[in-house]
Amino acid sequence: MISSTSSSDRVLRPDNVVAASPSAARPYAQGPDRISTAGAAFLREALERQPAVRPAVVERGRELVADANYPALVIIERVAAQIINSPDLSEDQS
Repeated sequence: MISSTSSSDRVLRPDNVVAASPSAARPYAQGPDRISTAGAAFLREALERQPAVRPAVVERGRELVADANYPALVIIERVAAQIINSPDLSEDQS
């Protein structure tokens, strides 16, 4: 069990905090923009190893479409409420 009280020897007090001087900040040296495409080939190969169609996922989708109780009514009502309560982004908000 975790105690709700803390030990006084571990409490950080403002008088014990040392502020860093402005000169202690590391300078930011802006360099040229760089992009690495080393991972792109790996990701492309991993994607190509995946099947174009996953039969188990297709079958699950068919089961859900056939289920008259999917999605549950409470889910439909929550989504509807969120849509109704969301701002109309086609109107100027400024």
